[in-house]
Amino acid sequence: MELKTTENQRMIADMVRDFGAKHIKPKMREWDESQEFPVEVFKKLGELGLMGVLVPAEYGGSGFGYLEYVTAIAELSKIDGSIGLSMAAHNSLCTGHILAFGNEEQKRKYLPKLATAEWIGAWGLTEPNTGSDAGNMRTVAVQDGDYWVINGAKNFITHGKSGNVAVVIVRTGEVGDSHGMTAFVIEKGTEGFSAGRKEDKLGMRASETTELIFQDCRVHKDQILGEVGDGFVQAMKVLDGGRISIAALSLGIAQGALDAALAYSKERHQFNKPISSFQGIAFKLADMATEVEAASLLTYQAADMKNRGLNVNKESAMAKLYASEVSVRVANEAVQIFGGYGFTKDYPAEKYYRDAKLCTIGEGTSEIQKLVISRAMLK
Repeated sequence: MELKTTENQRMIADMVRDFGAKHIKPKMREWDESQEFPVEVFKKLGELGLMGVLVPAEYGGSGFGYLEYVTAIAELSKIDGSIGLSMAAHNSLCTGHILAFGNEEQKRKYLPKLATAEWIGAWGLTEPNTGSDAGNMRTVAVQDGDYWVINGAKNFITHGKSGNVAVVIVRTGEVGDSHGMTAFVIEKGTEGFSAGRKEDKLGMRASETTELIFQDCRVHKDQILGEVGDGFVQAMKVLDGGRISIAALSLGIAQGALDAALAYSKERHQFNKPISSFQGIAFKLADMATEVEAASLLTYQAADMKNRGLNVNKESAMAKLYASEVSVRVANEAVQIFGGYGFTKDYPAEKYYRDAKLCTIGEGTSEIQKLVISRAMLK
């Protein structure tokens, strides 16, 4: 097996690093403090082709594969996990769902706007009382002629307020029936569709997270993605790719934390020598680097399999599980290496620490990943 970085990956990594230095680093602390979602940054990312990485050129996208996609997310997340998270959610969830299951008319209508970030995308599955138990969702659509009337609420929705369009999975059949849910694509401004409360979060604070509210929201049948009743099955397939996104996000945060800790350990002197010369610190760095490398291998393996059209249900769950847990451990050790300074906002360690935790929760908790992996093993 040969894992060789391609020219496209190197080009994207260099481009993202340059972009981050110019457009993200100068204001990332300000965004974090104020929980501002910097829409203008994503418009610029759209100009670079990074908001439609996987979208074919015929629909206005970059037409790249998952190796380039993972590289882009990881490089962004080394700088700021919030930006990496929003870029990933836009690409893999909303845009990815339309790309995978939309008809030709829907693709031509929405993908060019999403791929260029003219429009920002949101995706709604989670509800206040049904996190991992999505089959028991209570947001309901009832047919009324050529329209469906939607009532209910979604929460923890990335870009729920700023998004121009959302793909939303709602119940159209019996509770608990995996074929009783349907995916709709709904535009901002549709009567009865609005954003609710914005979450005040521990980390990923520049990535907007809100509720979506539906009050007698009338949506035409042309806005259904695929067939009535296919929404849940579609969502599970979308999440297989989404888990690779979160693995890449986790990988970037972990690598960023490691890079920061390594640099600091060479600069910080105690007892007249750099702290990196002490075995206690050097061994921490060795463990961190080994785990980051292992997470990278799992993540790029899943990406390569996805590129080749293989089933990645187990592999994407493994990558997401391991990379997210590694991200938390590495960020924790980075804070420890920074010592007291790691607990202050003057240094980067504390932000990596706060941002990393979401990776073990979003798009399926670590416990859900273990369920997915074990079920695949026991088939």
